Amino acid sequence: MSHSIGEIAQALGLQLAGDASIRIKAVAEPGDAGTDDLALAMKPDFAADLSKGAARAAMLWADADWQAMGLEGAILAPRPRHALAGLSRMLDRGPGFEPGIHPSAVIHETAVLGADVSVGPFTVIGRDVRIGAGSVIGPQCHIGEGSVLGVQAELRDGVRIGARITIGDRFISQPGAVIGADGFSFVTPEQSAVERARDSLGDQGEISAQAWARIHSLGAVTIGDDCEVGANSCIDRGTVRETKIGNGTKLDNLVQVGHNVVIGDSCLLCAQVGVAGSTRLGNNVVLGGQTGVGDNLTIGDNVITGGGTKVLSKVPSGRVMLGYPAVQMQKHIEIYKAMRRLPRLFSDVAALQKSVPKADENS
Repeated sequence: MSHSIGEIAQALGLQLAGDASIRIKAVAEPGDAGTDDLALAMKPDFAADLSKGAARAAMLWADADWQAMGLEGAILAPRPRHALAGLSRMLDRGPGFEPGIHPSAVIHETAVLGADVSVGPFTVIGRDVRIGAGSVIGPQCHIGEGSVLGVQAELRDGVRIGARITIGDRFISQPGAVIGADGFSFVTPEQSAVERARDSLGDQGEISAQAWARIHSLGAVTIGDDCEVGANSCIDRGTVRETKIGNGTKLDNLVQVGHNVVIGDSCLLCAQVGVAGSTRLGNNVVLGGQTGVGDNLTIGDNVITGGGTKVLSKVPSGRVMLGYPAVQMQKHIEIYKAMRRLPRLFSDVAALQKSVPKADENS
Protein backbone atom coordinates (compact mmCIF):
# COMPACT_ATOMS: atom_id res chain seq x y z
CA MET A 1 0.00 0.00 0.00
CA SER A 2 1.39 3.39 -0.99
CA HIS A 3 0.11 6.93 -1.45
CA SER A 4 1.51 9.95 -3.20
CA ILE A 5 2.04 12.97 -0.98
CA GLY A 6 -0.37 14.81 -3.29
CA GLU A 7 -3.10 12.28 -2.51
CA ILE A 8 -2.40 12.56 1.21
CA ALA A 9 -2.47 16.36 1.21
CA GLN A 10 -5.75 16.41 -0.71
CA ALA A 11 -7.39 13.80 1.54
CA LEU A 12 -6.38 15.72 4.67
CA GLY A 13 -7.10 19.20 3.29
CA LEU A 14 -3.50 20.31 3.78
CA GLN A 15 -1.08 22.44 1.76
CA LEU A 16 1.25 20.56 -0.59
CA ALA A 17 4.72 21.83 -1.52
CA GLY A 18 7.12 20.42 -4.12
CA ASP A 19 6.77 17.17 -6.06
CA ALA A 20 3.24 15.81 -5.55
CA SER A 21 4.10 12.48 -7.19
CA ILE A 22 6.46 11.26 -4.45
CA ARG A 23 5.03 7.99 -3.14
CA ILE A 24 5.35 6.82 0.43
CA LYS A 25 4.60 3.46 2.04
CA ALA A 26 4.97 4.37 5.71
CA VAL A 27 5.79 7.13 8.17
CA ALA A 28 9.00 7.36 10.20
CA GLU A 29 10.90 9.62 12.56
CA PRO A 30 13.20 11.98 10.62
CA GLY A 31 16.46 10.30 11.53
CA ASP A 32 15.14 6.83 10.64
CA ALA A 33 13.21 7.69 7.47
CA GLY A 34 14.05 5.99 4.19
CA THR A 35 13.25 7.09 0.65
CA ASP A 36 9.78 5.48 0.79
CA ASP A 37 8.90 7.02 4.16
CA LEU A 38 7.15 10.27 5.02
CA ALA A 39 9.26 11.85 7.76
CA LEU A 40 7.25 13.26 10.65
CA ALA A 41 9.29 16.41 11.26
CA MET A 42 6.44 18.27 12.88
CA LYS A 43 8.47 20.88 14.73
CA PRO A 44 11.96 22.41 14.29
CA ASP A 45 13.58 20.16 16.91
CA PHE A 46 12.48 17.08 14.95
CA ALA A 47 13.41 18.58 11.58
CA ALA A 48 17.01 18.94 12.74
CA ASP A 49 17.35 15.15 12.37
CA LEU A 50 16.26 15.04 8.72
CA SER A 51 19.88 14.99 7.58
CA LYS A 52 20.42 11.71 9.44
CA GLY A 53 17.78 9.95 7.33
CA ALA A 54 17.00 9.60 3.64
CA ALA A 55 13.46 11.01 3.43
CA ARG A 56 12.45 12.72 0.20
CA ALA A 57 9.29 14.19 1.78
CA ALA A 58 8.11 15.19 5.22
CA MET A 59 5.11 16.46 7.14
CA LEU A 60 6.09 19.88 8.50
CA TRP A 61 4.57 22.88 10.26
CA ALA A 62 2.77 25.52 8.22
CA ASP A 63 5.57 27.99 7.39
CA ALA A 64 8.51 25.56 7.34
CA ASP A 65 11.28 26.17 4.78
CA TRP A 66 11.14 22.67 3.32
CA GLN A 67 13.61 23.39 0.49
CA ALA A 68 16.30 24.48 2.94
CA MET A 69 15.90 21.05 4.57
CA GLY A 70 16.90 19.32 1.34
CA LEU A 71 13.45 17.83 0.71
CA GLU A 72 11.83 17.24 -2.66
CA GLY A 73 8.32 17.70 -1.30
CA ALA A 74 6.40 18.42 1.86
CA ILE A 75 2.96 18.46 3.44
CA LEU A 76 2.47 21.63 5.48
CA ALA A 77 0.03 21.48 8.39
CA PRO A 78 -1.09 24.33 10.67
CA ARG A 79 -1.45 21.77 13.47
CA PRO A 80 0.73 18.81 12.49
CA ARG A 81 -0.17 16.56 15.40
CA HIS A 82 -3.86 16.85 14.55
CA ALA A 83 -3.02 16.11 10.91
CA LEU A 84 -1.27 12.96 12.14
CA ALA A 85 -4.66 11.63 13.29
CA GLY A 86 -5.94 11.64 9.71
CA LEU A 87 -2.65 10.43 8.26
CA SER A 88 -2.42 7.50 10.66
CA ARG A 89 -6.00 6.54 9.81
CA MET A 90 -5.07 6.39 6.11
CA LEU A 91 -2.02 4.19 6.76
CA ASP A 92 -3.45 1.93 9.46
CA ARG A 93 -3.62 -1.68 8.19
CA GLY A 94 -5.78 -2.77 11.11
CA PRO A 95 -5.43 -5.89 13.26
CA GLY A 96 -5.38 -8.25 10.29
CA PHE A 97 -8.46 -10.28 11.23
CA GLU A 98 -9.97 -12.43 8.47
CA PRO A 99 -13.38 -11.36 7.11
CA GLY A 100 -16.45 -13.53 7.56
CA ILE A 101 -17.57 -15.86 10.35
CA HIS A 102 -14.91 -18.29 11.48
CA PRO A 103 -16.25 -21.87 11.71
CA SER A 104 -15.06 -22.22 15.32
CA ALA A 105 -17.15 -19.24 16.49
CA VAL A 106 -20.20 -20.10 18.62
CA ILE A 107 -23.13 -17.82 17.80
CA HIS A 108 -26.53 -18.33 19.43
CA GLU A 109 -29.38 -18.81 16.98
CA THR A 110 -31.23 -15.79 18.38
CA ALA A 111 -28.30 -13.40 17.88
CA VAL A 112 -28.73 -10.83 15.10
CA LEU A 113 -25.63 -9.76 13.16
CA GLY A 114 -25.78 -6.85 10.73
CA ALA A 115 -24.35 -6.80 7.23
CA ASP A 116 -20.63 -7.47 6.79
CA VAL A 117 -19.99 -8.41 10.41
CA SER A 118 -16.91 -10.58 10.88
CA VAL A 119 -16.38 -12.91 13.84
CA GLY A 120 -13.02 -14.43 14.73
CA PRO A 121 -12.11 -17.92 15.91
CA PHE A 122 -13.29 -19.24 19.29
CA THR A 123 -15.55 -16.24 19.89
CA VAL A 124 -18.84 -16.79 21.72
CA ILE A 125 -21.89 -14.61 21.03
CA GLY A 126 -24.81 -15.18 23.38
CA ARG A 127 -28.58 -15.24 23.26
CA ASP A 128 -30.39 -12.18 21.83
CA VAL A 129 -27.17 -10.27 21.11
CA ARG A 130 -27.41 -7.60 18.40
CA ILE A 131 -24.31 -6.43 16.51
CA GLY A 132 -24.42 -3.51 14.07
CA ALA A 133 -23.34 -3.59 10.44
CA GLY A 134 -19.65 -3.53 9.58
CA SER A 135 -18.49 -4.61 13.03
CA VAL A 136 -15.33 -6.67 13.53
CA ILE A 137 -15.36 -9.11 16.45
CA GLY A 138 -11.89 -10.51 16.99
CA PRO A 139 -10.77 -13.95 18.17
CA GLN A 140 -11.61 -15.34 21.61
CA CYS A 141 -14.13 -12.63 22.44
CA HIS A 142 -17.30 -13.13 24.47
CA ILE A 143 -20.49 -11.09 24.18
CA GLY A 144 -23.09 -11.90 26.82
CA GLU A 145 -26.82 -12.40 26.59
CA GLY A 146 -28.91 -9.44 25.43
CA SER A 147 -25.99 -7.11 24.76
CA VAL A 148 -26.07 -4.60 21.91
CA LEU A 149 -23.18 -3.20 19.84
CA GLY A 150 -23.70 -0.41 17.34
CA VAL A 151 -22.39 -0.21 13.81
CA GLN A 152 -18.68 -0.49 12.98
CA ALA A 153 -17.63 -1.79 16.38
CA GLU A 154 -14.14 -3.24 16.63
CA LEU A 155 -13.30 -5.71 19.38
CA ARG A 156 -9.69 -6.82 19.50
CA ASP A 157 -8.52 -10.18 20.86
CA GLY A 158 -10.08 -11.50 24.04
CA VAL A 159 -12.57 -8.73 24.82
CA ARG A 160 -15.25 -9.75 27.35
CA ILE A 161 -18.64 -8.03 27.30
CA GLY A 162 -21.11 -9.15 29.94
CA ALA A 163 -24.84 -9.64 29.71
CA ARG A 164 -27.25 -6.81 28.87
CA ILE A 165 -24.59 -4.24 27.99
CA THR A 166 -25.44 -1.46 25.52
CA ILE A 167 -22.66 0.07 23.41
CA GLY A 168 -23.05 2.73 20.69
CA ASP A 169 -21.62 3.12 17.21
CA ARG A 170 -17.93 2.99 16.20
CA PHE A 171 -16.79 1.48 19.48
CA ILE A 172 -13.18 0.26 19.73
CA SER A 173 -11.86 -2.03 22.44
CA GLN A 174 -8.25 -3.13 22.79
CA PRO A 175 -7.35 -6.70 23.85
CA GLY A 176 -8.39 -8.04 27.21
CA ALA A 177 -10.91 -5.36 28.20
CA VAL A 178 -13.79 -6.45 30.45
CA ILE A 179 -17.07 -4.56 30.28
CA GLY A 180 -19.90 -5.48 32.60
CA ALA A 181 -18.23 -7.44 35.39
CA ASP A 182 -19.91 -7.23 38.78
CA GLY A 183 -19.10 -4.24 40.96
CA PHE A 184 -16.95 -4.58 44.09
CA SER A 185 -19.66 -4.10 46.69
CA PHE A 186 -19.74 -5.80 50.11
CA VAL A 187 -21.34 -5.04 53.47
CA THR A 188 -21.18 -6.33 57.06
CA PRO A 189 -24.17 -7.05 59.37
CA GLU A 190 -23.06 -4.32 61.79
CA GLN A 191 -21.15 -1.11 61.07
CA SER A 192 -17.68 -2.17 59.96
CA ALA A 193 -14.35 -0.86 61.20
CA VAL A 194 -13.85 0.68 57.76
CA GLU A 195 -17.09 2.69 58.05
CA ARG A 196 -16.17 3.86 61.56
CA ALA A 197 -12.67 4.84 60.45
CA ARG A 198 -14.12 6.81 57.57
CA ASP A 199 -16.68 8.62 59.74
CA SER A 200 -14.11 9.41 62.45
CA LEU A 201 -11.18 10.05 60.09
CA GLY A 202 -9.05 7.29 61.52
CA ASP A 203 -10.55 5.69 64.63
CA GLN A 204 -11.72 2.11 64.03
CA GLY A 205 -13.45 1.91 67.39
CA GLU A 206 -13.98 -1.52 68.90
CA ILE A 207 -12.73 -4.13 66.43
CA SER A 208 -14.80 -7.25 65.89
CA ALA A 209 -14.52 -9.78 63.09
CA GLN A 210 -17.47 -9.78 60.68
CA ALA A 211 -18.18 -11.61 57.45
CA TRP A 212 -18.63 -9.63 54.24
CA ALA A 213 -21.99 -10.06 52.51
CA ARG A 214 -21.99 -9.66 48.72
CA ILE A 215 -24.24 -7.02 47.14
CA HIS A 216 -25.12 -8.36 43.71
CA SER A 217 -24.90 -6.13 40.65
CA LEU A 218 -28.37 -5.79 39.13
CA GLY A 219 -27.59 -2.85 36.84
CA ALA A 220 -25.77 -2.81 33.51
CA VAL A 221 -23.35 -0.64 31.51
CA THR A 222 -24.25 1.85 28.79
CA ILE A 223 -21.52 3.28 26.55
CA GLY A 224 -22.15 6.04 23.99
CA ASP A 225 -20.96 6.52 20.42
CA ASP A 226 -17.30 6.87 19.34
CA CYS A 227 -15.86 5.53 22.59
CA GLU A 228 -12.67 3.52 23.08
CA VAL A 229 -11.53 1.23 25.88
CA GLY A 230 -7.85 0.32 26.32
CA ALA A 231 -6.22 -3.04 26.90
CA ASN A 232 -7.07 -4.80 30.17
CA SER A 233 -9.37 -2.01 31.32
CA CYS A 234 -12.51 -2.84 33.30
CA ILE A 235 -15.90 -1.16 33.53
CA ASP A 236 -18.13 -2.61 36.26
CA ARG A 237 -21.90 -2.87 35.94
CA GLY A 238 -24.08 -0.84 38.29
CA THR A 239 -25.56 -2.13 41.52
CA VAL A 240 -29.11 -1.00 40.67
CA ARG A 241 -28.78 1.75 38.08
CA GLU A 242 -26.44 1.65 35.10
CA THR A 243 -22.79 2.59 34.89
CA LYS A 244 -22.66 5.13 32.04
CA ILE A 245 -19.92 6.33 29.68
CA GLY A 246 -20.70 9.35 27.47
CA ASN A 247 -20.13 9.90 23.75
CA GLY A 248 -16.54 10.26 22.56
CA THR A 249 -14.93 9.23 25.86
CA LYS A 250 -11.62 7.34 25.66
CA LEU A 251 -10.13 5.01 28.28
CA ASP A 252 -6.44 4.11 28.19
CA ASN A 253 -4.98 0.75 29.27
CA LEU A 254 -5.52 -0.59 32.80
CA VAL A 255 -8.31 1.82 33.70
CA GLN A 256 -10.84 0.79 36.36
CA VAL A 257 -14.34 2.31 36.36
CA GLY A 258 -16.36 1.24 39.38
CA HIS A 259 -20.05 0.44 39.74
CA ASN A 260 -22.63 3.22 39.23
CA VAL A 261 -20.00 5.64 37.88
CA VAL A 262 -21.26 8.20 35.36
CA ILE A 263 -18.71 9.69 32.96
CA GLY A 264 -19.66 12.53 30.61
CA ASP A 265 -18.85 13.18 26.96
CA SER A 266 -15.37 13.53 25.45
CA CYS A 267 -13.42 12.57 28.58
CA LEU A 268 -9.92 11.07 28.62
CA LEU A 269 -8.89 8.63 31.34
CA CYS A 270 -5.18 7.85 31.05
CA ALA A 271 -3.35 4.69 32.07
CA GLN A 272 -4.01 3.20 35.52
CA VAL A 273 -6.74 5.66 36.42
CA GLY A 274 -9.21 4.34 38.98
CA VAL A 275 -12.66 5.84 39.54
CA ALA A 276 -14.47 4.48 42.59
CA GLY A 277 -18.16 3.65 42.73
CA SER A 278 -21.01 6.15 42.30
CA THR A 279 -18.71 9.04 41.32
CA ARG A 280 -19.80 11.40 38.52
CA LEU A 281 -17.46 13.02 36.01
CA GLY A 282 -18.62 15.92 33.85
CA ASN A 283 -17.83 16.52 30.18
CA ASN A 284 -14.31 17.00 28.81
CA VAL A 285 -12.61 15.76 31.97
CA VAL A 286 -8.99 14.61 31.58
CA LEU A 287 -7.54 12.39 34.30
CA GLY A 288 -3.76 11.98 34.06
CA GLY A 289 -2.09 8.60 34.52
CA GLN A 290 -2.54 6.91 37.92
CA THR A 291 -5.14 9.42 39.05
CA GLY A 292 -7.35 7.95 41.75
CA VAL A 293 -10.84 9.32 42.36
CA GLY A 294 -12.72 8.43 45.54
CA ASP A 295 -16.29 7.18 45.68
CA ASN A 296 -19.49 9.26 45.66
CA LEU A 297 -17.73 12.40 44.40
CA THR A 298 -18.65 14.93 41.71
CA ILE A 299 -16.00 16.12 39.26
CA GLY A 300 -17.12 19.14 37.21
CA ASP A 301 -16.78 19.80 33.49
CA ASN A 302 -13.33 20.49 32.00
CA VAL A 303 -11.41 19.36 35.07
CA ILE A 304 -7.81 18.21 34.46
CA THR A 305 -5.68 16.21 36.88
CA GLY A 306 -1.93 15.70 36.68
CA GLY A 307 -0.37 12.24 36.88
CA GLY A 308 -0.62 10.50 40.25
CA THR A 309 -3.28 12.86 41.61
CA LYS A 310 -5.58 11.51 44.32
CA VAL A 311 -8.99 13.18 44.37
CA LEU A 312 -10.71 12.82 47.75
CA SER A 313 -13.34 15.57 47.55
CA LYS A 314 -15.60 17.36 45.08
CA VAL A 315 -13.84 19.32 42.30
CA PRO A 316 -15.61 22.34 40.73
CA SER A 317 -15.68 22.77 36.96
CA GLY A 318 -12.59 24.05 35.19
CA ARG A 319 -10.06 23.24 37.92
CA VAL A 320 -6.57 21.86 37.21
CA MET A 321 -5.62 19.57 40.09
CA LEU A 322 -2.43 17.90 41.28
CA GLY A 323 -1.09 16.07 44.31
CA TYR A 324 -2.26 13.87 47.19
CA PRO A 325 -4.68 15.02 48.38
CA ALA A 326 -5.55 16.91 45.21
CA VAL A 327 -5.26 20.70 45.33
CA GLN A 328 -5.21 23.29 42.55
CA MET A 329 -2.04 22.92 40.53
CA GLN A 330 -0.76 26.43 41.31
CA LYS A 331 -1.17 25.79 45.03
CA HIS A 332 0.52 22.39 44.76
CA ILE A 333 3.54 23.99 43.07
CA GLU A 334 3.76 26.57 45.88
CA ILE A 335 3.57 23.78 48.48
CA TYR A 336 6.28 21.80 46.67
CA LYS A 337 8.57 24.83 46.52
CA ALA A 338 8.02 25.44 50.24
CA MET A 339 8.84 21.78 51.01
CA ARG A 340 12.10 22.05 49.09
CA ARG A 341 13.05 25.03 51.26
CA LEU A 342 12.32 23.20 54.53
CA PRO A 343 15.83 21.68 55.05
CA ARG A 344 17.45 25.10 54.74
CA LEU A 345 14.76 26.60 56.99
CA PHE A 346 15.42 23.96 59.67
CA SER A 347 19.14 24.62 59.37
CA ASP A 348 18.60 28.37 59.78
CA VAL A 349 16.37 27.82 62.82
CA ALA A 350 18.97 25.52 64.40
CA ALA A 351 21.66 28.18 63.86
CA LEU A 352 19.44 30.83 65.44
CA GLN A 353 18.80 28.60 68.45
CA LYS A 354 22.53 28.24 68.98
CA SER A 355 23.05 31.99 68.78
CA VAL A 356 20.37 32.81 71.39
CA PRO A 357 21.61 32.44 75.02
CA LYS A 358 19.68 29.96 77.11
CA ALA A 359 17.57 31.35 79.93
CA ASP A 360 19.59 29.62 82.70
CA GLU A 361 22.83 31.10 81.36
CA ASN A 362 21.49 34.64 81.95
CA SER A 363 20.27 33.99 85.52
